[in-house]
Amino acid sequence: MNLPLRKIFVLCAAFAALGAIMLAYAYFIEPNRLVINRAELKIINWNRAFDGFVIVAISDIHGGSNNVTEEKIRRVVAEANAQNPDLIVLLGDFVSQQHSDRTKLKMPMRTIAENLRGLRAKFGVYAVLGNHDIWYNEGEAAAELRRAGYRVLENEIAVIEKDNQQLRILGLKDHTKIVTWEGFSDDIRNVLQRSEQRGDVIVLEHAPDILPLITAAAPNPSDLKLILNGHTHGGQVWFPILGSPIVPSVYGQKFAFGHTKENNVDVFITTGVGTSILPFRFLVPPEIAVLTIRAE
Repeated sequence: MNLPLRKIFVLCAAFAALGAIMLAYAYFIEPNRLVINRAELKIINWNRAFDGFVIVAISDIHGGSNNVTEEKIRRVVAEANAQNPDLIVLLGDFVSQQHSDRTKLKMPMRTIAENLRGLRAKFGVYAVLGNHDIWYNEGEAAAELRRAGYRVLENEIAVIEKDNQQLRILGLKDHTKIVTWEGFSDDIRNVLQRSEQRGDVIVLEHAPDILPLITAAAPNPSDLKLILNGHTHGGQVWFPILGSPIVPSVYGQKFAFGHTKENNVDVFITTGVGTSILPFRFLVPPEIAVLTIRAE
């Protein structure tokens, strides 16, 4: 049945108006939001001394990207502190480059770090770097975070103690500059083998794609309890039924965002705060992830 030309015109106009509204929302409204995403993770054989342990995960700040102003970064700090966390982890990609030149930033790293000052958690604040930080200047990014008072883990372990029990935080370098996968596996294995401490391990690594490699390289896989990542931004755009059209992961939707399992290890991927490449977010609002870990 052929539609009259007038109805076709009305339908086209309606779709165009709907598209314009969605585009305006994705550019002006959603990137300016900041939601608290709470999740309770029940982890098998988790040390009961750390039952109820609260972790705040923050990733992909991308200072200077759409709606990530100095005020927004300070808001992230205030909201994170309001959760009264045991641990705060910063999962990389603090900077945002000009598209034409990776050496030029939309917001200086020093400015980003200054506005990130003041994060507080009972057992400290730990950071790893992301691919954008490395593309720009990993030495400067790490130095500014340390100057702000945070410990940057680069293939090293920090130890938390509670009730004479230990929890190990393994911070890994982003895989962007990996020379060989075998070498990276050796790095993971060597760091864990050199560790004199024992106890459950939480892994911090910017991007999720190396998760199978981490679990395969660990000398005692049963020690690995939780891996925390960012990088994907949840695809930045999500549609009901269809999901995210583009996810920067070879695993696609599996590692887009949220809680999953890989090789019997719990994994949580946060959608982050800022934007990258395209300045839009649609049904994937900027988030601070608040994870409560329970012993199952």
